[in-house]
Amino acid sequence: MARPGSGLNGLGYPPQNLARVVVWEWLNEHGRWRPYSAAVCHHIENVLKGDARGTVVLGQVDAQLSPYIIDLQSMHQFRQDTGTMRPVQRNFYEPSSAPGKGVVWEWENDNGSWTPYDMEICVTIQNAYEKQHPWLDLTSLGFCYLIDFNSMAQTNRQSQRKRRLRRRMDLAYPLIMGSIPKSQSWPVGASSGQPCSCQQCILVNSTRAASNAILASQRRKLYGQGGNAGAAGTLTTVRQSNTFAGTSLWSPASNSSGTNDNNISVGGGQAKAEQVQVQVPLSKANFPCSPVMPSLSSHGHHALTINGQNNLNRPGTQRISMGTARGSIPPGVPALPVKNLTGSGPVHPALAGLPVCLTRAPKPILHPPPINKSDLKPVPGINGMRRKTKKKHLRRGKNPEDVVRRYTDKIKVAPDEDCTICMERLSMASGYEGVLQHRGIKPELVGKLGKCGHMYHLLCLVAMYNNGNKDGSLQCPTCKTIYGEKTGTQPPGKMEYHVIPHCLPGYPDSKTIRIVYDIPAGIQTNEHPSPGKKFSARGFPRHCYLPDNDKGRKVLKLLIMAWDRRLIFTIGTSSTTGESDTVVWNEIHHKTEFGSNLTGHGYPDPNYLDNVLTELAAQGVGEDNLKD
Repeated sequence: MARPGSGLNGLGYPPQNLARVVVWEWLNEHGRWRPYSAAVCHHIENVLKGDARGTVVLGQVDAQLSPYIIDLQSMHQFRQDTGTMRPVQRNFYEPSSAPGKGVVWEWENDNGSWTPYDMEICVTIQNAYEKQHPWLDLTSLGFCYLIDFNSMAQTNRQSQRKRRLRRRMDLAYPLIMGSIPKSQSWPVGASSGQPCSCQQCILVNSTRAASNAILASQRRKLYGQGGNAGAAGTLTTVRQSNTFAGTSLWSPASNSSGTNDNNISVGGGQAKAEQVQVQVPLSKANFPCSPVMPSLSSHGHHALTINGQNNLNRPGTQRISMGTARGSIPPGVPALPVKNLTGSGPVHPALAGLPVCLTRAPKPILHPPPINKSDLKPVPGINGMRRKTKKKHLRRGKNPEDVVRRYTDKIKVAPDEDCTICMERLSMASGYEGVLQHRGIKPELVGKLGKCGHMYHLLCLVAMYNNGNKDGSLQCPTCKTIYGEKTGTQPPGKMEYHVIPHCLPGYPDSKTIRIVYDIPAGIQTNEHPSPGKKFSARGFPRHCYLPDNDKGRKVLKLLIMAWDRRLIFTIGTSSTTGESDTVVWNEIHHKTEFGSNLTGHGYPDPNYLDNVLTELAAQGVGEDNLKD
């Protein structure tokens, strides 16, 4: 018999009145789906009921989300002030899971505030908590953390750093009844609401009928294989999530006859699952995106095994094993065959009997394989393996008048053109007359910068310097030429660098230089936007990668110089999350993906080293600064 609570009726399908909890999520820059709060999800569902292709203004329910709107037709979140767009999805969970009960698990960040876990992690933690497990290892979900329920702490298994966690009750997420509705993001026919029959839509619909179904990856192997290993044919395991972006896979069975006998077995969560065999004919009613299925032989018997959740697996997740006589489909097979995409054949590959794999978009490979400390070697030609942020440079003899006079030449007769700082004519007095008063610098004096030759009121240059970092350097506001040694406002931290015995994509003959930046949270000083206020430091330590070749070592030397000048990071507003008073990159791009380039921050990228050299030069850290 089916396990109680599995939600399946006699035919192996959920009844029409099956309840599901809806959680709306957005995709962050690390490839993780982050849940909106329960209140926001209720708001989105209310808008969805009124206009399935409308726009959701998130600021109407959460003031902190005022810049964001969701376009239900394209299924994207749009930030109005920056133009940033992120995919969103509508995910489904069991009513007995954490979101259905309004349970939220959170960890304490460096700023002392609380951050909720991803929903799948929250559900897993709640399952273990309800089963009174003393601890939970999140390695199976791809995170090197250990949860201790006795001390309510999260421990990083690599760094041994501990953080507090808490469980709190909040509003339960919205509940819906009936079959899973169609997503608003994929093409439908003009009037009937059914997918159209053009080749493009057939391809899209057949591969997105269950949009998050994925082949079992290496990270998921510890969940075990479903199905009967001794059955005829090779078994390919697919882990199927209840996140659908197309017509429901759970359509009620039709009365139409079919020649395919399919054994559907429903297993419980025990080590040896009880199974029940039921005969269900295949038809277009059962699988509306029918082009996916006809590749099954018309005379064979195919086992479709649906297992219940094992141990701590999250609710709403099944593992489907499909055995066919055509052989196994290895991991990594593209979702759509190239031949059909190019239009060279009118027949869908499934109709021709070719394998079609439902896959999820690949995840970025952020880190290399595990490395022993003994394998970490110094970078050739560079002394040491660590730098700490130097204390703020002493400002001796760097009063504004001296700095301006050092880099400018006085002009006796001012040209008839605008000063691009105050926008007054150079032949007139500076716009800062009466605002600033400095001995020896009159409002009508004009100076020309020595390298670039651009001219400004000297009083305007003094005002610009006072408004900057006051480090003894000037930067031309027109052409950005730097005079002196430019320094930044990077908060204290440390920078480590070493060679690891792995190669980057595109550099098969070189090992890899790994840079590790670590900056803790702290208090802003007078040089920062909000003196005396706390600043956060998200995502540290940050790992970055360079090829261990001549050019890569040159870039590393300049990055070390930029670190010493406090130019790598600054405190400001994150362009990805919108969080203010946080540590952000300072216009010198780094590669944070080790084995892929899915986000644009990885390899191969043949132009990266040249580009970062240009960015360093723009900060005044050029190759001419390197000593022999």
